[in-house]
Amino acid sequence: MNRTDVSVEPERVRALNLAPLREGAGFVLYWSQMNRRVESNHGFAFSVRLANEHNLPLLVYEGLTCTYTHASDRLHTFVLEAVPGTAAELRRQRVGFFFYLRATPEHPNDVLYRLAADSLCVVTDDYPTFIAAAHNSRVPEKIGVAYYAVDSSCIVPMSRHEKRAYGAYTIRPKIKRELPLYLKKIEAEPVKRPWRDDLLPPDLRKLRTDVRASNIPALVAGCAIDHSVRPSSSFTGGYAMARRHLDLFLEKKLYRYDRESNQPSKRANSDLSPYLHFGQISSLEVALAVQTYAEEHGLMAGDFLEELIVRRELAFNFARFTPHIKSLEPLPDWCQRTLRKHAADPRPVLYSPEQLEKGETYDALWNATQKELLIRGKIHGYYRMYWGKKIIEWTPTYEQALQVMIRLHDVYALDGRDPNTYTNILWCFGLHDRPWGERPIFGQLRYMSLEGMRRKTNTDEYIKEVMALEETGKDPYRI
Repeated sequence: MNRTDVSVEPERVRALNLAPLREGAGFVLYWSQMNRRVESNHGFAFSVRLANEHNLPLLVYEGLTCTYTHASDRLHTFVLEAVPGTAAELRRQRVGFFFYLRATPEHPNDVLYRLAADSLCVVTDDYPTFIAAAHNSRVPEKIGVAYYAVDSSCIVPMSRHEKRAYGAYTIRPKIKRELPLYLKKIEAEPVKRPWRDDLLPPDLRKLRTDVRASNIPALVAGCAIDHSVRPSSSFTGGYAMARRHLDLFLEKKLYRYDRESNQPSKRANSDLSPYLHFGQISSLEVALAVQTYAEEHGLMAGDFLEELIVRRELAFNFARFTPHIKSLEPLPDWCQRTLRKHAADPRPVLYSPEQLEKGETYDALWNATQKELLIRGKIHGYYRMYWGKKIIEWTPTYEQALQVMIRLHDVYALDGRDPNTYTNILWCFGLHDRPWGERPIFGQLRYMSLEGMRRKTNTDEYIKEVMALEETGKDPYRI
């Protein structure tokens, strides 16, 4: 039976400044940056515990600004779709919720600081990439109150690893050894003091954005963001939708995952990566659900849990301990040597970044993977490896290839800007891999060919599916 706990392990919590708790505070403030959920959220549970210990109510703040890099209709819509469900659950738990949509650069940019001015402390999410990493590096020294970052992204806390792991084979034993300590349900205890809106001044309350399913398109349209990147054809944001994907995976896909997960046309994957990236569901909840379902139905779940826990947490470990993860600098020595050796190798075919973005190459399979990214906002993991390898082959330099991959994910992918994103992209250049046979352009990097894809997967069926999606704009697999 899975254990349930209301306490948060101390190793999940980092104090990011030396400021004290505020005397005479009105509430505890939890800033939900990357774990945009209530369920299975150690940061939320830690905030509730602090609020109860000090006999204060709890306020959850969630913001969405127009100024983050590549802000678009796709990313904004996915985030906003989760807000009504979060608001309802917090209301049920008698916790305050303040959502602020900063639609234009002229709108106020100090809401967090104004809320923090009457808070005991600020609790937020510990996350090693994207905007949260930047916030957590500069906000603590300016906030004027105690500031805690809580790791609710990994099952085994990132702090349990003292250094960067060389590969899955080095981190796997440690994770498996410590997993029994952390693979347990986490629930917040009931709040003692319910939230009251009059704890905030009227001028601040007026800044709160009312988000409903019916007004999301209008809210997005009113934002100064990139309106050319349309919402995903396939994914709707929010915890409830994440649970539907998880339940579908358990009932219809888990029993065949081991043998069909690398067959994109079989649709055996969970499709949870967008929800995991935005923290709309936790890897902990997913792992416990998969483990329980597999035990009850006599299924094997090892391959899926390897990807969800070991491989994902290897990526978080890499991001936590590695500077400059958007460059080739972190690659191991053997990769650096082979890239230097083959840097001047001629590329028989070159495509511009614009051609690649539009999916205009001679390779119908590669074009389909790129168009899946453009339309769905996600590429199947197995074909994404092929997608990246071909960009290396078609781009003048390795650094340019890397930047093309990063930009396309930053702009279009619902699961981009994530530790997994940067790790998987650098895998194409040899990270967490081994040397292979020498060949032009790739040197000792692993090579993936169209012939190999045709031999191992049903490429024709996949291409047909994406072509229909492009023609109709309707995804038959949308739930």
